Formats: sequence, structure tokens, C-alpha cells
Amino acid sequence: MLTPFTRGNPRASALADDRRSNVFQEQLTRFNRARLATAVPSTDWQANIHEEARMRLAEGDWIEQERLAVADRAAAAPTDAEGFVAWFEDLLATGPGQGDALFPWLADHATLDELKYYLEQEVAGEAGFDDLVALTQVKLPPRAKMELARNYWDEMGRGNMAGMHGPMLDALAEKLELKPKIETTVVEALALANSMVAFATSRRYVWHSVGALGVIELTAPARSAAVAAGLRRLGYGDKDRRYFDLHAVLDVKHSAEWNKEALIPIVSEFPEAARFIAEGALMRLECGARCFARYRSELWDRKSVAA
Repeated sequence: MLTPFTRGNPRASALADDRRSNVFQEQLTRFNRARLATAVPSTDWQANIHEEARMRLAEGDWIEQERLAVADRAAAAPTDAEGFVAWFEDLLATGPGQGDALFPWLADHATLDELKYYLEQEVAGEAGFDDLVALTQVKLPPRAKMELARNYWDEMGRGNMAGMHGPMLDALAEKLELKPKIETTVVEALALANSMVAFATSRRYVWHSVGALGVIELTAPARSAAVAAGLRRLGYGDKDRRYFDLHAVLDVKHSAEWNKEALIPIVSEFPEAARFIAEGALMRLECGARCFARYRSELWDRKSVAA
């Protein structure tokens, strides 16, 4: 049973529209930042729990509706391990948003201000891959858990603070004087980050998180290479490009290892998980495709008006 909603239910459609709104996604973004932040005991902890329950119910309604949109395609994914990985890897060519015209344009034509707009949106919508992996690996089967641990260790610079991936992106944002704010971030970017947090923080969506994180590793290298090329064309050096240069290469290896050491053992042991891993991957790609379309609209329409 996917949700209390059914296809064709007008209330479900209205809810989906509401949950995709700027107002809801901004509220959910603030809620996620608060619930993932470090905190101390407080006297209003009971009220906080009530508010958390309210927001998580709304979050669940939204995620369940998004699942319906990809359910048929996900259900067609094979449930044998080798067949599933072949299906999963094919998403690199056939998945939503792949081959989007935005990225060759960023590499070859975008001005500095246009590239900064793209990066500001991406930084604002960054959910923190390292933390998402850490949350997802809880109680996973041993072989998959070890693969996520290796991936996390790479994200953490293998114990070297200078090699941590998150601060590399932060340093680029500082160099470019980006000022990401919730209020100036498009709803599609907020929704992408919020979906990733929903997967990683809800154990009922653990397989979705495995699929979504895995498909990021699968599809990120080409996008990272395009952004790195744009930065290089605009005169930014190796140190500034380090985050994107690194992910253009490292994520190829990460993807191969994720598929071999996480997806194959999980689907071998739990064939029923294939459908949910597929849903997570497709939902992440759909979120990305909406972002790319919105970025193109904002950047290219702005250019047309100026012309």
C-alpha cells in the first residue's frame, strides 16, 4: 500500500501541488535545518516534539505522493541483483534529467554571474552527502554498511580536514562571494534537498536513500566536469575547482563500488528492496530534472529579455 491516496484522487493532487509550493518547501527546509542541528535540552521539548510530528506527517504526505509519480517505472525494475544493477546503471543514459543542455552551456558559454547563480542555487540546496550517508548506513547489512563507510571516509578526506569534501564546496562559495538564502533559492532546489533528508532520516525510506545516494554517484561526474570546465574557462585555478574536479573523477569509482558492494548484496538478500531503491533513484533524478529546467528558465529567459 503506497499511501492513503489513490490515483485520480483530487485531494491527493491538491496536496501534491501544496507540498511542492515555495511556502511548504521553505518551512520544511527550516525544519530540517533545526532538527539536524546540534542542540541542548530545553523546557519546551514537548512542544518541539509535537511540531516535529506535524512537520513529519506533512513531509510523509509529500514523499508518498512523489512515490506515486515513479511507481510504475520503479515496479518494472528487475529483482535479481545483476539485472537490477544493469537497470540502475542504464539510468545514466535514460534517467530523468540526463544529458540536460544546461551543463554544456555552463561549461562553454555561461558568464561568471550566470555560473554563480547556478552554484548559489546548488549550494543552498546542498543537503550534505556525508551526513546523508552516515544516517543511511544505520543497521544496514554488513557488506553494504562497509561500502557506505568507505564512501563516508572519502567524503571526510580520509581523516584529513583539508581533504573533506564539504568544506571544499564552502571554500568555493566563499571565493565566489555566494550568498545562498532560503528565500532566494528556487523551490525545486529546496525540494531536492528536502527529499534527500526525508529519505535519510526515516527508516521506512532507507532503501530509497540507498537508491538516491547511489544515483548521485552514478550521474554526478559529467555534471561536475562541466562545472569545472566553466570555472576553468573563467580563469579559476586548481584549488578553486578542486571540489568539482575531484567529483568528476572520484564519483566514477564510487558509483562502481556502490553498485557492486551495496546494491548487489542488498538486492540479493532482499529482492523486495529493488522496487524501493529504484523509486529513490528515480525520485532523485526527477528532482534534479526539475532543478535543471528551472535553472535554464531563469538563466536563459533572463538572457532573452536582456537581448
